[in-house]
Amino acid sequence: MGLLSVCLKGEVGSSIGMIWLALLLLLVSQGNGKGGVEASDYLIGLGSYDITGPAADVNMMGYANMEQIASGLHFRLRARTFIVAEPQGKRVAFVNLDACMASQLVTIKVLERLKARYGDLYTEQNVAISGIHTHAGPGGYLQYVTYIVTSLGFVRQSFDAVVNGIEQSIIQAHENLRPGSIFVNKGELLDAGVSRSPSAYLNNPAGERSKYKYNVDKEMTLLKFVDDEWGPVGSFNWFATHGTSMSRTNSLISGDNKGAAARFMEDWFDQKNTGTPHLNISKARELPRRVSNIIPTVRGKHHELLELAASFQSSPGKPVTRLMSVARRVRSALRLADRPRFVSAFCQTNCGDVSPNVLGAFCTDTGLPCDFNHSTCGGKNELCYGRGPGYPDEFESTRIIGERQFKKAVELFDKATEQVKGKVDSRHTYVDFSKLEVTVPKEGGSTETVKTCPAAMGFAFAAGTTDGPGAFDFKQGDDQGNAFWRLVRNLLKTPGEEQKKCQLPKPILLDTGEMKLPYDWAPSILPLQILRIGQLVILSVPGEFTTMAGRRLRDAVKMVLTSGGTKEFDSNIHVVIAGLTNTYSQYITTFEEYQIQRYEGASTLYGPHTLSAYIQQFKKLATALITGKTLQAGPQPPDMLEKQISLLPPVIMDATPLGSKFGDLITDVPQSSTFKKGDLVSVSFHSACPRNDLMTEGTFALVEILQGKDNWVPAYDDDDFSLRFIWSRPAKLSTRSEAKIEWRIPESAASGVYRIRHFGAAKALFGSVKHFEGSSSAFVVA
Repeated sequence: MGLLSVCLKGEVGSSIGMIWLALLLLLVSQGNGKGGVEASDYLIGLGSYDITGPAADVNMMGYANMEQIASGLHFRLRARTFIVAEPQGKRVAFVNLDACMASQLVTIKVLERLKARYGDLYTEQNVAISGIHTHAGPGGYLQYVTYIVTSLGFVRQSFDAVVNGIEQSIIQAHENLRPGSIFVNKGELLDAGVSRSPSAYLNNPAGERSKYKYNVDKEMTLLKFVDDEWGPVGSFNWFATHGTSMSRTNSLISGDNKGAAARFMEDWFDQKNTGTPHLNISKARELPRRVSNIIPTVRGKHHELLELAASFQSSPGKPVTRLMSVARRVRSALRLADRPRFVSAFCQTNCGDVSPNVLGAFCTDTGLPCDFNHSTCGGKNELCYGRGPGYPDEFESTRIIGERQFKKAVELFDKATEQVKGKVDSRHTYVDFSKLEVTVPKEGGSTETVKTCPAAMGFAFAAGTTDGPGAFDFKQGDDQGNAFWRLVRNLLKTPGEEQKKCQLPKPILLDTGEMKLPYDWAPSILPLQILRIGQLVILSVPGEFTTMAGRRLRDAVKMVLTSGGTKEFDSNIHVVIAGLTNTYSQYITTFEEYQIQRYEGASTLYGPHTLSAYIQQFKKLATALITGKTLQAGPQPPDMLEKQISLLPPVIMDATPLGSKFGDLITDVPQSSTFKKGDLVSVSFHSACPRNDLMTEGTFALVEILQGKDNWVPAYDDDDFSLRFIWSRPAKLSTRSEAKIEWRIPESAASGVYRIRHFGAAKALFGSVKHFEGSSSAFVVA
C-alpha cells in the first residue's frame, strides 16, 4: 500500500492526504508543457559598467567623417548586461553596448576572458553582445580595415575600454544572480522613427506592404526583471530607430537617443525609489533627476544664499588622487550597497532604414524637401539633411527622441503582466556569407539555387543618408556608377566579372570582400545566434536589417517555432531582432529594396540574396532550438589583433602657460552671481588631454550643491544630460588645452548654492601621469 493511501486513512490522515494531494497538483502544474521551467524559477542578474573610451583625438564611429574627432563628453557610454539562468540548467547573457556596433575582435577577446574566469559557463553559444548604433562614440575598436580607416587604424584605448567594460558588466550580472521573475510587454511608439528610404520600401510587393500599417516598425518590446526579494531590478527593450539624432559634426561622446533614454529611465527608477515624489513624465522638460530632488533645498532668503556663496571662492588647481574622481561621481555616491542597482537598456533592432529625424529631410539651401528617389538637392546629396524634432538643436532632438522611448518604456514597465515562462536555451553557428548556396522560391512554386557574393559596397554607399550625407557627386539610387570613380576604385581592387555579375544591379565601388591588404577589409564569416527565454526569442544578427527585411526574418523564424510539431511554443511567442550583434557586416535589405540601390542596398555586402541567406540559416537555428539538436560550429572568424595597424599618435606631454597650474580657472562665474532654472552656467580650466586617463567609472566634470554650511554634495556629473565637458587645444599640436564645463540648469534642480569642479590627468614629458582638480567660485541657483 502506497504512502498516499496510508495518509488518506482517518480524519488526521485525511488532512495530511489533502496536503499531499496539493503537493502532487503543484508538481503536475509545474510540468505545464511549456518547457518545464517556470519564470519564478529563473535566476536573474544585471550589471552595468563604463565603456566611454578616449574623449579626445579619436575619430567617432558611424558617419565615416574624418573631421568628426572626439573633444569631450555629452554623457558617458555604458555596457549593460542581463543574465537569465535555470537554477541547475542553461543560461544566456545579453550585453547592450552604448557603441555604434559590436566588433568581432571585441567578442573574441571577451569570450577568452570569460573562459579564463568561468570555464564553459559563458561561450559564443549563449553570450550576445549588441550595439545601440550611436554615431557619437570613439572608433577604432573593430578589426576589419573598412571600419577603421577614418580612425587612423586600430585604437587600443577604445578597444580596451569596450572589452573591459563588457567583462565587468557580465561579472556584475553573474555575481547578482538571484531568484526572480521576468515579464514581457509590447506597445506602439509612433513618433520616434520615420523611413529614410521610402522609395526603396515601396519596391516591396504591394500585397506584403498592405499587411502593415506603417513603413517602419513602431513596436517596442520590453522585458521587466523582478528580483524575488528586491522587486524590479531592471528592464531591457528593443525598438527600431537609428542612433543619429546627434549629427556628423558633433564632437562630444554621446549615447545618442537610446543612451539618453537609458540614463533617463535609470534615474527615474532611482528617484522613484528613494522616497521622493513620483516623476511626472508628462512634463517634457522635467527629465528625471536622482540627486537634486533628494537633497534638502537650502532654505533662506536670496541675500543669505549670496552671502553663503561669497564665502566659497574658486580654488586653484591642485594635485589629487584618481580615486577622488570616482568617489565624487554622483551615481557612485548614491548607489545603495545592499541592493542590486537598477539597469535599463534601450536595445537596437531592425533600424536599417529608420531615422530619428522625424520632421523629414530638407535641403539646407532652399528649405524644400529633398528629392524623393535620390535624397538630393539640385542633384547634390551634400545639401540634404534630416531634421530631428528639436531642429536645429541636435542635443534637443536627442533629448526628445530619447524621452519618447523612455516614456513608452515606463508605460510598458508599469503595465507588464505577462510572465515569461519556459526553457532557457541558445543556438549559435558561424556561416561564410561570401559563397553560401541559398534555395529561393520561383514563380510557379518551384525553387532555384543561388549564391551570395564576396562583400562589396556600391556607389550609393558613398552618398551616405539623410542622417549623414556623403560627399562629391555620389547619390542614392545609383545603379550605374561613373567612369571616374571606377578608375579610382581600380587603384585599390578591380572586381572580377563573376563578382560584378553576382552583385548586380549594384555597381561596385569598393570590392571589400576581395581586398586583403594589409589585412581583410570586410568580414566573410558571420556569427548567427538565437537566444530563448521562455516565450521570448532573440535573433542576434550582425548587421542592420531594414524594416521589411526584419519583418520577413521574424515571420520565418516564428513559423518554424510554432509549426515544428513539438508544442514548445504556442501562438503567444515574442520574436525580436537584436541588431548589430557579435560583429558588424553593414546592411541587409530585401531583394526588392536591393534593386533600388539606395544607401542601404548599396551597403548590403553579400549581394541581392543576402536576406534569403539569413532566413535560410536562421530557420536551421530555429529548428535546432526546438528539436534539441546541436549545429556545427562552422568556420571560425579570424582573430587579427596582432595584424592591427595604429597610426594615431600618442600624447607626448601636457603643459600650461607660465605661472598657471593644471586645474586653474581660465574663466569663472561672475562674483555674487545668481542663475535661474534653464540658464547656462559656463566655466573653463587649464586642463590636459583626456586620453591620459579615461576616468572610467569616474568623472571629468562635477556640479556640487552646498548642504549645510560646508558640506559639498555631488549633484550632477559628466554622465548627466544637462552637463557637458568640452575639451580643446589652441592648435592641433599644442601641449596646452582647455576644459570648458557647461551646465544647463534643469527645471528640476534644487535651489541653493552650487560650484563646478574639474578633474583631469596631465602627462609629463617622460611619461608619468599626475591627477589634478580645480573648482569654480560658488554661485546661487534661485
